Amino acid sequence: MAREEKVLGLIAGGGRLPFVVARGAKKAGMKVICVGLADNAEPGLCDEVDEFFSVAIARPCSWIRKLRKHGVRRTIMVGGVAKSRLYSPWRILHYLPDWRALKIYYWRLAKKDKGDDRLLKGLADELASGGIILENSMTYCKESMADAGVMTAGELSSSLKDDVDFGWPIVKKCGELDIGQAIVVKERAIIAVEAVEGTAKMIERAGQYCRKGGWTLIKSSKPNQDMRFDVPCVGPETIRSLADNGGKCLVIEAGKTMIIDKSETISLANELGITILGRE
Repeated sequence: MAREEKVLGLIAGGGRLPFVVARGAKKAGMKVICVGLADNAEPGLCDEVDEFFSVAIARPCSWIRKLRKHGVRRTIMVGGVAKSRLYSPWRILHYLPDWRALKIYYWRLAKKDKGDDRLLKGLADELASGGIILENSMTYCKESMADAGVMTAGELSSSLKDDVDFGWPIVKKCGELDIGQAIVVKERAIIAVEAVEGTAKMIERAGQYCRKGGWTLIKSSKPNQDMRFDVPCVGPETIRSLADNGGKCLVIEAGKTMIIDKSETISLANELGITILGRE
């Protein structure tokens, strides 16, 4: 195998997913060169990769330059970006864009919807023009994807099944409209919808609105999900938050949702009485 084929780039946002990808790639014998998005990437990630560089989120020129310098051609982009920070009063100065960022926004997205999907695809195209090809973000962690069916002990009650059947087409429609990828349902009523605040904050909000608990969190991929980026993720923190806020059931899309620390997450769900269902 050629030298450059054993080198993998990692463009990392926040959360645990970049750690999972880095470890999977290292296990597969890859040298991992990481550019961590400033204010988002976790500090400990530098210990999981061969080279780590902190880069400004709005300056893809520096991403490309650092990755290319270390022989990277194939790259994975994973991890969250705190969208709320992008709307701060000083965002123009803090996230001063370089020419590639301006090119993405004003040329690649000209006269088009500037939603998340368009923006990410525009970014992928711009990276490709600089010689950096984004790949399926789940390539090195496929064993962590959600299975079909109930993954925890026991079965769904009839009331939970009704909520799942009611909420599934709604959450898929939310994804299609680029609103969010998760909703909360109880007794065929929508308690909360994920938007810019993210799933974790939505779970807390659902707990405030439905203090009796017993509700279901439904999280799905978007229709025609591009597996290069924005793959839905859950993990132990999701389960703990569900239990703390009255959630009873977690529904995720089989084969398209990452379960971080999968065995730990399922064991914790059993311990806390949370049902996990992989919906096909």
